[in-house]
Amino acid sequence: MSLDKILAISGKPGLYKLMTQTRTGFVAESLIDGKKLSVGLRNNVSLLSEIAIYTLTEEVPLREVFQKIKEKEEGKNTSVSHKDDKDTLEEYFFEILPDYDEDRVYASDIKKVIQWYNLLINNGITDFSAPENEEAEETVEQDSEEK
Repeated sequence: MSLDKILAISGKPGLYKLMTQTRTGFVAESLIDGKKLSVGLRNNVSLLSEIAIYTLTEEVPLREVFQKIKEKEEGKNTSVSHKDDKDTLEEYFFEILPDYDEDRVYASDIKKVIQWYNLLINNGITDFSAPENEEAEETVEQDSEEK
């Protein structure tokens, strides 16, 4: 399963898998306990594939951050917990993304990234590569820039 079907719902803990659409919103299943939840259109919902982390030069897609964590941890859970102190979390994140913008990426954001990564790994969601069509678009853009 790709990050295109994984949701973060404001005010709800953890992550959710998009199940199906309804007339008034959609049904999502919690990755924590497997419970289904009806989500209305009023809820603030984000697809993980659309979230990015600020760096000093650009915004890095969350999937790339997850991929870097996966490489560092060799596909296992993180060596730090999302419950660790702020300094430990920032030090760990600096190893993953050395140029992240410390003024715009807060400790609470780092906690979420670590918590979400561990939740995805525990649920067997380990493919953080970009979708095929995105990679094709990037190649086209690079080709046009080279000309």
